[in-house]
Amino acid sequence: MEHKTVSLADQIFMELENNILTGAYTIGEVFTETVFSEKLGVSRTPIREAIRRLEQEGLVEVTTKGVVIRGISKRDISDMYEIRIRTEGLASRWAANTISEDGKRELCDIVELQEFYTSKKDVDNIKNMDSKFHEIVYKNCGSIVLSDMLHQLHKKLIKYRKASVSNNERAFQSTKEHREILDAILAGNGELAEKLTVQHVENAKRNIEKTIKE
Repeated sequence: MEHKTVSLADQIFMELENNILTGAYTIGEVFTETVFSEKLGVSRTPIREAIRRLEQEGLVEVTTKGVVIRGISKRDISDMYEIRIRTEGLASRWAANTISEDGKRELCDIVELQEFYTSKKDVDNIKNMDSKFHEIVYKNCGSIVLSDMLHQLHKKLIKYRKASVSNNERAFQSTKEHREILDAILAGNGELAEKLTVQHVENAKRNIEKTIKE
């Protein structure tokens, strides 16, 4: 079995990316390579490589003052949800036709766990199960291109998805919607799976917009 080695630059990139996406670093905050180096206890070389990748992702901007945190703006969030609305239903439609038996079992397990954690109001695990549900659908849609695109969008919304599932009413509704999408996929009904997924993402978008305003 092949094992991939994660380089130090990869580790630094993932840590900085997570700090930006979860809001640990605020939009407009300015850092230097030296500050990052001291914070993370590493040399400036892997820091420089991580910053280059973050700039390519649009999460930071390198200026004469230093590295400015761009993060995810309200416009970015709106755009990402609009793209998800127009594409994620397609992933569910295709998954209904291509998902493996292992994928079906995995998806069933995730929904059952999400229902359990929702009943316990366990926000962290609700978010984790929510993420895994979508990731499994992406993985089983039969398209690497679509899967990779949706995975990146979903990851960038991590801070706001957690805020969303912290709302008990939305958490229960989202879990119910996942159950309905699951049933459609298991039945091989791609048209219904697509329709339900579009409604699910539209509901999530409305809830996120409400959360941001508050």
